[in-house]
Amino acid sequence: MMFKKLIPPKQWQPVVAALIGAIVGLAIYTAYNARVGSYLSDDPTTCVNCHVMTPEFESWKHSSHREVATCNDCHVPHTSVFAKYGFKAKDGLYHSYVYTTRSEPQVIRMHEAGQEVVQANCIRCHGDQVTDAKTVAMVPDNYKHRTERQCWECHRETPHGRVKSLSSVGLGIEQLPVQYDKKLIVPEWLKNALSK
Repeated sequence: MMFKKLIPPKQWQPVVAALIGAIVGLAIYTAYNARVGSYLSDDPTTCVNCHVMTPEFESWKHSSHREVATCNDCHVPHTSVFAKYGFKAKDGLYHSYVYTTRSEPQVIRMHEAGQEVVQANCIRCHGDQVTDAKTVAMVPDNYKHRTERQCWECHRETPHGRVKSLSSVGLGIEQLPVQYDKKLIVPEWLKNALSK
């Protein structure tokens, strides 16, 4: 009742409409700049929309997995469409929060849910090698040891290698191609200062 007495409805409706319009406009602008639509695809270059993933992208690009698996083949559950996109949404919101707040760690490590997904996908693709009866004679309790341990305990170089740092991307890894206009990246004043 008091609210109606303070501001008549005909006066606050345009203010609320303008505020809602500004919020929607800002959300659309942010989604466009963040290339939100690209995250619905399986394109590996989507992962380098933020520079933090450059070492992982480059090391994958130079690995044997590049011919047979994209980022989503390993890092997203494949039990259902809902699980896949739900996991991508949850992980994407977390990644965007970390990147926006500039709180990314120097060394990127998978969280527990991500480790479970990657382990399940390793076994999904390499199940025959994991449970091969020919190797049972070589290793006692072969199946148990091969499915309970994380695959990367032995296969540390697959597919990203040991280099896990933002300050170093390893040997033989070149810089990503520039995705933006070079005029925007190097300001004119810096070009002048460098040429002197």
